[in-house]
Amino acid sequence: MVALTVSLAVLVGVALGLLGGGGSILTVPLLAYVAGMDAKEAIATSLLVVGVTSAVGAISHARAGRVQWRTGILFGLAGMVGAYGGGLLSRFIPGTVLLLAFAVMMIATAIAMLRGRKNKAVAEDGNKVMPVGKILLDGVIVGLVTGLVGAGGGFLVVPALALLGGLPMPVAVGTSLIVIAMKSFAGLGGYLSTVQIDWRLAAMVTGAAVVGSLIGGRLTSLVDPDTLRKSFGWFVLVMSSVILAQEIHPGVGIAAAALIMVAAGVTYVCSRREHCPLQRLGGGSRASVAAG
Repeated sequence: MVALTVSLAVLVGVALGLLGGGGSILTVPLLAYVAGMDAKEAIATSLLVVGVTSAVGAISHARAGRVQWRTGILFGLAGMVGAYGGGLLSRFIPGTVLLLAFAVMMIATAIAMLRGRKNKAVAEDGNKVMPVGKILLDGVIVGLVTGLVGAGGGFLVVPALALLGGLPMPVAVGTSLIVIAMKSFAGLGGYLSTVQIDWRLAAMVTGAAVVGSLIGGRLTSLVDPDTLRKSFGWFVLVMSSVILAQEIHPGVGIAAAALIMVAAGVTYVCSRREHCPLQRLGGGSRASVAAG
């Protein structure tokens, strides 16, 4: 099981490096269900894995010019404050309610990412600087939500930077890794006071995830930003179906996954046609993509 855990950790790293998200949502189940850790140990270990992996992944993105340090650090600091407040509030809300709210939030986020920005010209400006006030406000709100649900930093940070901040997808991914690393290390510090970690296994999983993040970072430059944004959206939808299956009923999750597959298939077929009604609804016609 250790070998399988380490192997799958590489895929976690690829997801973080390529998409800027998915670390906690993928790592916690991996450590809990494959490695056999209890919930709190899995969460604490995942914070270490995701924190180190995000920090290393951010370096490769920074070298390629895909990190806005000012935005990332300010957003991260504000996110840490919001996450702390969300953690305090979470004790008053049942865990099932939080996870279901998280699933709904993921679906809304995915739809927003699939639709994209209406003003694509702004989003293509990699040097766009977000106002300090907007960075702090968005950071606190995103941190508050992620503090409540306990995971999903990248799933919110990337859309916040891409859709609200106007950053192109590759830059949003690179910058989000700075934010995720900051919040992960802050959360780890809180857990270490009460939770014991298997440092040997944690080091092995972290090393494998780091290798994966370096691979994902290199793949980012080879993938079209619009394709990356849409892939991120579909990935979030798939993960939301997993949560629905766990928290409501497996049948609900299977039904949701089936709908997602049908929607993905219809979207793919529609994208291959010159004229498709769905293109007008999603704002994703070939003409608009070419203009972007």
